[in-house]
Amino acid sequence: MYILWYMNTHTILNVKTDKTLKAEAKKVAEELGVPLSTVVNAFLKQFVRDKEITLSANQYRPTPYLESILEEAELEYKAGQVKKFDNADDFIAALNK
Repeated sequence: MYILWYMNTHTILNVKTDKTLKAEAKKVAEELGVPLSTVVNAFLKQFVRDKEITLSANQYRPTPYLESILEEAELEYKAGQVKKFDNADDFIAALNK
């Protein structure tokens, strides 16, 4: 005989928010084809993973890793270490060296 043990790992989170904001968020979630709870859970998972909250009106913000790569590329460019190519064939040939 097998006994299945089911443990409910879900809980209810009550959050107070503006009615208009909730309606707008629900509409956007529906446009994306996901329930609003999925959006909230995704945000909470990102919050736990990154241990940071982004409060910005800026839509696009590079990750810290991408920022470091961009800084490195800018330093190489300023130091004249960036080779320029006239066409794609020359670029591809340089990659294959």
